[in-house]
Amino acid sequence: MKIKYIILIIILIILDQVTKFYFGYVHNKGSAFGMFKDYSLFLTIFSIIALVVFSYLFFRFKKYKIALSFALAGITGNLIDRLFLGYVRDFIDIKIIPVFNFADAYLNIALGLYILFEVLDSKYFKSKKSK
Repeated sequence: MKIKYIILIIILIILDQVTKFYFGYVHNKGSAFGMFKDYSLFLTIFSIIALVVFSYLFFRFKKYKIALSFALAGITGNLIDRLFLGYVRDFIDIKIIPVFNFADAYLNIALGLYILFEVLDSKYFKSKKSK
């Protein structure tokens, strides 16, 4: 069962990496929305720590496998860029938010899925559903 999630993570990372050469290409030396622009080493170390923590959670908890798969793919996709290029390649520019990439989208999807799972699992939602 875990293998399908690992395959999903690998596919998402590959999609993130191969699509970074198109559209509105930007070198982002910071984090999301260009914040922390002069903290590349900190962001790299933070990403490595996050990768370790999320990997542990991935193998420990079954409930959030899909959300954690997206999180691991997002962290890894941007970490690859930071380690090999010194910046993250952003390229999707929809004008209403800063330029981003698939890895950024994966991290947002992961957060959204986690929130959704928590809401659906909440006592409030379960009590409303059973009435």
